[in-house]
Amino acid sequence: MEDLFYPSADGEHTVHAVIWRPEGEPAAVLQIIHGMEEYAARYDAFARAAAAQGILVCAEDHLGHGLTANEGELGHFPDGGDEFVLKDVRALTLRAKRLAPGAPVVLMGHSMGSFFCRVYISRFGRELAGAVIMGTGFKDAFTIGAGKAVSAVTGALRGKTYKSGLIKKLAFGGYNRRFRPVRTPCDWLSADGDNADAYVADPLCGFGFTCGGYSGLFSVIGKACSKKAFAAAPEDLPLLIVSGEDDPVGDFGKGVRKVYGEYKKAGLKPRLALYKGARHEILNDFCREEVTADLLAFVKSCIG
Repeated sequence: MEDLFYPSADGEHTVHAVIWRPEGEPAAVLQIIHGMEEYAARYDAFARAAAAQGILVCAEDHLGHGLTANEGELGHFPDGGDEFVLKDVRALTLRAKRLAPGAPVVLMGHSMGSFFCRVYISRFGRELAGAVIMGTGFKDAFTIGAGKAVSAVTGALRGKTYKSGLIKKLAFGGYNRRFRPVRTPCDWLSADGDNADAYVADPLCGFGFTCGGYSGLFSVIGKACSKKAFAAAPEDLPLLIVSGEDDPVGDFGKGVRKVYGEYKKAGLKPRLALYKGARHEILNDFCREEVTADLLAFVKSCIG
């Protein structure tokens, strides 16, 4: 795993990215867009497995995440932060292309990263050999509008860097509701208790979002769930949508199937896989080996 640094589109931060190189010339590039309140290096085990099969893997820490965040900035996006993140993701794509000239690029986004991935597909999908949308969901315009409004009002009253327990409860408070026993606030992430414990113990995970962070989150979700984004996706783009069957982010499969259906309506032929008994982080759950094998098989089919 190698470190890479480059200027953020916001003009203030330096983006930290990581690269996993295969031996010899890469057969493909797999770019990962990580989720909310985590960071790129958490994908090390999966990325090493991909690199062992000749794939160059890269991922960046978003603004407000990992080593891209300055001290005290974890969980914060500046105004327009979702667009800055998209530009930073795009900048890494272009750097990866220079590292592996001519290699096809497959994009994979998890959780919050899945929404960034869906917007990226709508803008640059014709440059991709394929895409994986993992741990995603669907929100209607009313819910997204309400989230934006609460974030904006709270930010105006308390400051955009304020971390609101109310917003967090409204956004994620019900995610543990279906699971028993509940040992941690994030048992919904994984049926594998060791993964939940590791997440809780990691200072670069679960740090909470600011009002500015939530504004950016709701903004990118709104763009990803728009009919415009689905319609702009290239009809011939190979697309794999994967999720845990018990993932509350995807409304226990309902939201995931909604996304799958919207892409089908737009003319694509996506594949859908829901892993029985698995929760949100399927690459860290009990099904990790099966998921890794399925994802790498899909990447290979894209570059076939």
